[in-house]
Parts: sequence; structure tokens; C-alpha cells
Amino acid sequence: MGKTRIIAETGAGQHGVATATVCALMNMECIVYMGKTDVERQHPNVQKMKMLGAKVVPVVSGNMTLKDATNDAIRDWCSNPSDTYYVIGSTVGPHPYPDMVARLQSIIGKEIKKQLTEKEGRDTPDYLMACAGGGSNAAGTIYEYLDEPNVKILLAEAAGKGVESGESAATIHLEKKGIIHGAKTLLMQTEDGQIEEPYSISAGLDYPGIGPMHANMAKQKRSEVMAVDDDEALQAALELTSLEGIIPALESAHALAIFAKKKFNPEDVIVLCLSGRGDKDMETYINTSNSK
Repeated sequence: MGKTRIIAETGAGQHGVATATVCALMNMECIVYMGKTDVERQHPNVQKMKMLGAKVVPVVSGNMTLKDATNDAIRDWCSNPSDTYYVIGSTVGPHPYPDMVARLQSIIGKEIKKQLTEKEGRDTPDYLMACAGGGSNAAGTIYEYLDEPNVKILLAEAAGKGVESGESAATIHLEKKGIIHGAKTLLMQTEDGQIEEPYSISAGLDYPGIGPMHANMAKQKRSEVMAVDDDEALQAALELTSLEGIIPALESAHALAIFAKKKFNPEDVIVLCLSGRGDKDMETYINTSNSK
């Protein structure tokens, strides 16, 4: 395409690290926009990006999280169309980004089919589970199964300190139709159309909207979306760590919390997408444990 400059936005930092890695390999300039709040709480990933040669730009508008990083990335992209390519990290933004990201992430669903066939002798589970902020890992998890009605889809969104507390990112539970970052979807907004500030203990779920694909699926009842608060996510993370020796990202911990909220049968085949490791969240885990 002749672009020489790559930009990206990131909340949890995983997408920023991935973009910085590719730019290092291809010897391309890389600028990553990240809310100042997330720069502070996802410090390990910030260090990785810088080591890979990326310039990390802390965004200080709004509540200094993912929404604000996306705002600044879109501003940059609109101002530098001749040499800049914007790599969006979730199923959000203007068309064709939500569709592109879902298709690219569908590698997750392809891998699920392959591993299920090896482990269970069938390529369809009874349930698919994932966390959903913008919705990229969730889209990848379910993409191969959208036309399989027998596969039930369970998603977790961040309820923060409670859905009705004024400090949450439970977009679908607080659903209002509107436009955010160039897409019509369900979002958190005031009666006069102003975007409300989201909150979640998890940087990757701290977004006031949801990808339009997920909004559509929730409205059609193809997916069931549950609101998981900070405490429930932390409890689920500690449980996985103690039982399996796996420290999950705080985003993924929200999906794990579904097990405590829904009844399953022992014979059900359930696939849960762990969207990331908890290395980046160790400070939050430790500080939260100490405060309790």
C-alpha cells in the first residue's frame, strides 16, 4: 500500500506489543496510543513496546483509557492519510475494521475446531465463552460457529463496581443505540448523546461501546451476555491460578467468572478463550490482595 508509518491503539497493551513486534521485524515506524491510566497499570507491556522500538503516546483526555486512545489514533490517521496505516486492535471503528478484525481473529475458532476434534472427537462444543470489551478475542472464538445454532455463546462484559453504579463498562446491559468511532452499535451514552466514561479494573474491557457484530448478536439473542464485576473477576482469576497454575489476564478472568453465574451439566463440552496471560496485571493482583 506504500504506507511507511504504522499506528495502533491499545488498552491492555497486548495489541500494542503485537503491532510493535511486526514493525520491528519490518523495520517500520510504530506509534502506539495508550491512555495514561493504562500506561500506568499495564507497565510490563509498555516496557515491551518501547524495547521493540515503538513510541508509546500516553493519552490524557477523558478518563485516559482505551476510548481515549482510540480517539487520538483516529485523529492521527485522519491527519496523515498519505503515509499512515492504522492497525485497529478490536472489532470496533469504521467499516471494514470490525469485519476485518473478526475474520483475522477467526484463527482462534479454527484452532478450537482442530483441538476439539483431537480431544473430543467432535469439532463443535456445547458452549463457547469469552470476555468482550471491543470484542476481538470473542469474535475470533465464535466466528467459525456463528451458523451452528447448537453451539451456545456466553460472553462476559465488565460490570466494574456494579452495572448501575455509574462505574462500569457493561455496554450491552446499559444498551443505548448510537455511534462511536465510526460504527453504529450499543454503547454507554447520556440522553443528549454524549459518551459516558467507562470503568473496569481491566484495561482491555474499559470501553464504552462494543463491536457492532456483538451488539447485533446480543439483540438477536444469538449470544448471552453476562455482566461480571471487578470482585467476581478477581475471584475467578485466583481460582484458576490455584486450581490450574495458570495466571490469567484480568480480561479473561471476567469470562472465567461465568462458571459461578451459570449452571452447566457435567457432560457439557465447554471452550473458554483465555485471551491473555496475567503478567501485565500482576501489580493489580498484588495490590488488590494486599488491600484485602
